[in-house]
Amino acid sequence: MIKTIYNVNYRKLLVQLKRAREERGLTQAEAARLVEMTQSTLSKCENGDRRIDIIELMRFAEAYEKDIEYFLPEDLIRKR
Repeated sequence: MIKTIYNVNYRKLLVQLKRAREERGLTQAEAARLVEMTQSTLSKCENGDRRIDIIELMRFAEAYEKDIEYFLPEDLIRKR
């Protein structure tokens, strides 16, 4: 069984997570304050060292002013 963090779709989510933060012009420390976690935890989330749950993803989406679909791979969105 392959761990979720190594799944190609999860890796795409991580790319989008970092991109959204950068598009908002936030440092990791600034973003961490918005989502109420430490900068270290946020860094681990972006690098795939810590798994992101759905509630955290919703907080990231709100902080980065993105729809949650922004973080999902396009091929998953089209299947809906």
